[in-house]
Amino acid sequence: MTELIPVPGQVTTCGAHFYELGPATRMSAGEGTERTERWLRATLGAACGLPLAPGRADEDDVIRLSIHPMVTKDLGEEGYRVDVLPQGVHVVGGGPAGLFWGAQTLRQLLGPDAFRRAPLPGRRWKVPLLHVQDSPRFGWRGLMLDVARHFMPKDGVLRYLDLMAAHKLNVLHFHLTDDQGWRVEIRKYPRLTEVGSWRARTKFGHRASPLWEEKPHGGYYTQDDIREIVAYAAERHITVVPEIDVPGHSQAAIAAYPELGNTDVIDTASLTVWDTWGITANVLAPTDNTLRFYEGVFEELLELFPSEFIHVGGDECLKDQWRRSPAAQARIAELGLAGEDGLQAWFIGHFDTWLSARGRRLIGWDEILEGGLAKGAAVSSWRGYEGGIAAARAGHDVVMCPEQYVYLDHRQDAGEDEPVPIGYVRTLEDVYRFEPVPDALTEREARHVLGTQANVWTEVMEDSARVDYQAFPRLAAFAEVAWSRLPAPDERDFADFERRMTAHYARLDALGVAYRPPTGPRPWQRRPGVLGRPLDGPPPDK
Repeated sequence: MTELIPVPGQVTTCGAHFYELGPATRMSAGEGTERTERWLRATLGAACGLPLAPGRADEDDVIRLSIHPMVTKDLGEEGYRVDVLPQGVHVVGGGPAGLFWGAQTLRQLLGPDAFRRAPLPGRRWKVPLLHVQDSPRFGWRGLMLDVARHFMPKDGVLRYLDLMAAHKLNVLHFHLTDDQGWRVEIRKYPRLTEVGSWRARTKFGHRASPLWEEKPHGGYYTQDDIREIVAYAAERHITVVPEIDVPGHSQAAIAAYPELGNTDVIDTASLTVWDTWGITANVLAPTDNTLRFYEGVFEELLELFPSEFIHVGGDECLKDQWRRSPAAQARIAELGLAGEDGLQAWFIGHFDTWLSARGRRLIGWDEILEGGLAKGAAVSSWRGYEGGIAAARAGHDVVMCPEQYVYLDHRQDAGEDEPVPIGYVRTLEDVYRFEPVPDALTEREARHVLGTQANVWTEVMEDSARVDYQAFPRLAAFAEVAWSRLPAPDERDFADFERRMTAHYARLDALGVAYRPPTGPRPWQRRPGVLGRPLDGPPPDK
């Protein structure tokens, strides 16, 4: 029961002795511990069938929750200590978040059945006597969830927040808009969801596949749904960072409001929400009307998401229509910009200034570096390490998420039975040996690496079971990379991680996660005859 993931900084065991929880076990909650108290009583209470009634800190047979400044000083706000003694358990955090992560460790110590929603008969709830001291390496430990390509209903998002919390991940990057769908209600512009939230059919497999799912696909979150998701995340000390993609990846918005597109180049009124994958040439027009429209979108978004960062995408914006557009060329000339790349930089810069004036910070994919970037903006480095290195050297904060390591839509094995194989083979061990801070950065530059993030793009993931399969077990390996202070990649003990994963698979089973088994996909997890796009050989290491 000490096979913990992520591996803590320090674990000291006290022989083969245990403390056992029972019907008389109480919970003592100190000041500032209310969120963790609620979570423990609801989650552990349900799994163990124990009331965990309120108790006093000086009693025996008590789970004691507290926040202590000495832990804050030694381990930081997200650090924690867990002491399991013969008379009870003491979980102490450096702050509310640290206490919550300590509670997650306690849950793992209780065994896999502590991850169920109701008690199983005959179970005993023993915890080994030990001391755990732990704190995270990075402050940004993220998961990017793409709900634009395939919509994930609200309950599925809440479930993923629980899965993130169980792995001590603390940032949900919520990819809400793309060519294939707009997923958040904007009351000022109702057609974004009336028109933009659904498509008539969907490509099944890679875009080269001849297969189609000939039925409408769609869905969106109301503003109250978003408030619920944000509040649910906050209870678990997870920050939700929304992404509204501009100026590319915007065909769903243009289909809803054709005036947003380059009307002097194409008939934007004929566009529909895109039903296939890839990069479309239909991008936003660089007009004042477009800027005002998206300011209206972001005004409502800021009311829903209290996060410091707002993600604006900024990636894969094809410039063909801008090259042919008299209006776009006139804007380039008017502003004295360096061509179409300068026009994109101006577009992103406008919203960087707009967000900064409202106390928020812009973050975008590493293409936003092209043409220059405002001082406070941050970068999600996805095209390898180079964008992150360039950003850090220029003084910008960075979230490292290079596709060759942490794009979990990439296939996990080279076998022919791997479902809809996309990209390079990225095994569990490959993810475990990912290092977010490249050697090329100096110590000072490395301080700009806020953390790291795994990305789940859902073009070929039509439901939550497919998301589970692609995400797990690799997300568990990623979580350890993001949290734990591991040795250099070549020195990491992957055999020990695999040993601990044996226990962790039982936790995932209890949680109902449809992960990829170590021996390969189960028969119902395969997608025979559905075309993917596998890439052979090792991915570029840059």
